[in-house]
Amino acid sequence: MSAHLSEQEELRRQKLNELRNLGIDPYPADEFKTNASAADIKANYERDKLNYKDISIAGRIMSIRDMGKACFAVIQDATGRIQIYVRKDDICQGEDKTLYDTVWKKLIDIGDIVGLQGFVFTTKTGEISLHVTTLKLLSKSLRPLPIVKTDESGKSFDEVSDPEFRFRQRYVDLIINPHVRETFLKRTQIINSIRTTLNNAGLLEVETPILQSIPGGAAARPFITHHNALNIPLYLRIANELYLKRLIVGGFEGVYEFAKDFRNEGMDRTHNPEFTVLEFYVAYKDYNWMMSFTERLLEKVANDLYGTTEVKIGDTIIDFKAPYKRISMYDAIKEHTGIDISSMNEEELRGVCRQLGIHVDNSMGKGKLIDEIFGGKCEGHYVQPTFIIDYPVEMSPLTKKHRRVEGLVERFELMVNGKEIANAYSELNDPIDQRERFEDQLRLQERGDDEAMFIDHDFLRALEYGMPPTSGIGIGIDRLTMLLTNNASIQEVLFFPQMRPEIKQMGQEEQP
Repeated sequence: MSAHLSEQEELRRQKLNELRNLGIDPYPADEFKTNASAADIKANYERDKLNYKDISIAGRIMSIRDMGKACFAVIQDATGRIQIYVRKDDICQGEDKTLYDTVWKKLIDIGDIVGLQGFVFTTKTGEISLHVTTLKLLSKSLRPLPIVKTDESGKSFDEVSDPEFRFRQRYVDLIINPHVRETFLKRTQIINSIRTTLNNAGLLEVETPILQSIPGGAAARPFITHHNALNIPLYLRIANELYLKRLIVGGFEGVYEFAKDFRNEGMDRTHNPEFTVLEFYVAYKDYNWMMSFTERLLEKVANDLYGTTEVKIGDTIIDFKAPYKRISMYDAIKEHTGIDISSMNEEELRGVCRQLGIHVDNSMGKGKLIDEIFGGKCEGHYVQPTFIIDYPVEMSPLTKKHRRVEGLVERFELMVNGKEIANAYSELNDPIDQRERFEDQLRLQERGDDEAMFIDHDFLRALEYGMPPTSGIGIGIDRLTMLLTNNASIQEVLFFPQMRPEIKQMGQEEQP
């Protein structure tokens, strides 16, 4: 036996060889046509029995109960699970009983994928089942599935719950934990609902570069790669904002993109280095319009998903019904710390951070200090949807200055359940002001702030041709999905979250 194979894995390989010796291809190439699914049969059989006399279905074997010359089993397809009934004399109508006695009873395992034909019936216990008349092996499973026990109602009570296993082997997680599939189905529903709303509003879905010569549009540390042919460094995008605004300059009045962005920062329950953001920009609008549109958008998403604006998150009911509370950042800080920082300079803010027990360093400018105070002392208090509005200008290098209050910009962040879900501006379209803001960011870089923005000279050139008044927003799709599916970890809403490499390579023996 190979050192890196378990006893079960070795046994299944032996069965694989026995199947081939019998002339059975364990991985046939021909199409297996299906005409029904587990969910379809369960939902419609009782009221339309005549249409379920000649059924073809395929799925993975999840359990087998042997009864001698017959057995019950459960198969799982993309829609759910259904019981099947396999009888020796039905699948082996002649004298040769090899298919049942040898193949089905000895060489088929839980986890194997089979194609079945037969008719639907109801057992004496009232369970809708498929009586199998034809059976075909479609794929032999060489690794045993983890055992998951269920009670009489079918509810799992011994689920594989180790995150290390579940996130690394998501393919197995999806097989044995059916509720995980529901999370990802809802994620797609959320995206489809948003896309429909934006399309109906007349916005155009576009694509912008992932590889960029300058990582612009956000304050974040980028991933760096190298282009061999051009012999230049390139960055994985940290945001798609500056390219979308170039399209507004070019004459499109509404554009959006579901973008994969990348930030070379820490990982935790709400951060993954690769994540999905929706950004959209609409000409001739401001942040007040964007707040109203965002309320309507999220209200619709919740209704499309659940038929109500109320969503349970943990033990809390979050209501996405508009309108949402609005409070300025300075007022929020004053409310939760008792300190009015609105007229403080950098050194005074640094002192407030020390007073509040917030760690700071010399690379942090005024904007980042305020951000640390808000994040550490205020953010977690906003459970129901709340717009934090009117940010200090130092925190927002791409945002138009406030039309009434000196030192502020027209920006909001949407907080839900203590986390930022969206970030939006009245976009800065003054190229001279924008250049000065980029230069301020450059000075922060020189102080050691590795998240400060680069100067994007081509974007400045685009602004010099003239960009209409515009409002734009970024919505974190992963965090929104966490909220709307009641998941506390971002890893639960990503099919394949980033993880450390496995110490031992797959299929290789450990080195002494």
